[in-house]
Amino acid sequence: MKEDTAEKDPARLVRALPVVALAGRPNVGKSTLFNRLLKKRRAITDPTPGVTRDPVQSGAVILGRPLRLVDTGGFRLEQDAAALDDLVVEKTLKTVESADLVILVLEAGELTAEDEEFIKLLRPCRDKLITVVNKTEGGRRADEAWNLLSYGFDKLYMISAEHGDHIEELERAIVESLDFPEEGEFPETGETEEARPVRIALLGKPNTGKSSLSNRLTSSSASIVSGIPGTTRDVVEGSFFWKGRAFEVLDTAGIRRKSKVTENIEYYSVNRAIKTIDNADIVFLVIDAEEGFSDQDKKIAALASERGRGIILVLNKWDRMPQVKNAFTAVQDRIRFLFGQMEYAPVIPVSALDGSGVDRLLNTAVNMFSQLVSKVETARLNQVLRQWLAEYPPPSGPQTRFSVKYAVQTSENPVAFIFFVSRPRAVSEAYVSYLKNRIRRDLGFSLIPVGVEIRASRQERGRGRRGSGRG
Repeated sequence: MKEDTAEKDPARLVRALPVVALAGRPNVGKSTLFNRLLKKRRAITDPTPGVTRDPVQSGAVILGRPLRLVDTGGFRLEQDAAALDDLVVEKTLKTVESADLVILVLEAGELTAEDEEFIKLLRPCRDKLITVVNKTEGGRRADEAWNLLSYGFDKLYMISAEHGDHIEELERAIVESLDFPEEGEFPETGETEEARPVRIALLGKPNTGKSSLSNRLTSSSASIVSGIPGTTRDVVEGSFFWKGRAFEVLDTAGIRRKSKVTENIEYYSVNRAIKTIDNADIVFLVIDAEEGFSDQDKKIAALASERGRGIILVLNKWDRMPQVKNAFTAVQDRIRFLFGQMEYAPVIPVSALDGSGVDRLLNTAVNMFSQLVSKVETARLNQVLRQWLAEYPPPSGPQTRFSVKYAVQTSENPVAFIFFVSRPRAVSEAYVSYLKNRIRRDLGFSLIPVGVEIRASRQERGRGRRGSGRG
């Protein structure tokens, strides 16, 4: 979404962190170096050339200094349109141009034609360029690597991204080459849960328009958009402001059925996409309105619900649907039937192409996030609990009898409650569903899944406990 500078939070946006981009031809070890500098596995690494397509970025701290690190797609001289090489190269060059510092990654040995062409393209960036020669562990091929100085480089850094050789020397060079904000200019870190950015993960099957929606939200072209399914491989991060609220968005690879996933790269892409659920507050489950929904969509929604994340079912490409009366009502009824116990999840029709429905989508996300971080006082909770028990008393049969003593909210985001009862094993799933529905209706959690655990009261401790899941 387009930023409104008047609505920016000055404490968070005093000054942007410097951006360091890793660049080079495919398979020289850029992603391995990216992970090494981050000190964690963030980018997908694989011997197959061209694994990285979209620029993958992440916050990093190098020698105590915060910055943004970007892993770019490999530069190819001969570009295969079917493999999206032209789009990858275009994105790489734009990232290099806008970066504060560029780390050119070469491989020990003789330069290729791609290396030489890329070096020519980087000539305008010489004043912000650091050149490293990777895969020189234990001094391997270092002697011949020094010949690369003939290309006009002031200095070369011999490293091994895989083994960590001379990484500290490279880190010092990075820090010395950048201008950092003064200590007082760093964004404040003591944000409350309510004030921090809302984290959104875009999930769904391949080719539903996740990258187009991500670009629409961030008013950028950070994610490569193509009609080829599986274009996005890693998680592409972005951020934006909407009506004074900060958002972070994670564009993920399309998730197919397990039996359809055959390549190692896609396997890691899908796993990485699923793991973003744990890093998100809200999942935008993007569904192609023309193709409809599938069992795979239901499984993705179930994963998000189990983890207590907010879920919005986003019907993308709605602009292509026939403009007939009650069309949305019919589709929504179909979704409610297919998604069963997830009637709380909002259904929003949008068009990532023309932006229609996006304001409603973000307004719903803001309301959903406020519910995710809400806390109900124990006194109020037990006051309404007495009313619930009066309206729908527990069974009184000899095998089904139980009494509810009291309840507490145990966490926010995800929202969870514990109900202490006399006989946990006697509490039916139907009664748990009743409690969940009343929590959502009466306590302001209408848009999100809530977790309910049934636990033995103090008098019944030692006789067992049972959890009832989330929904």
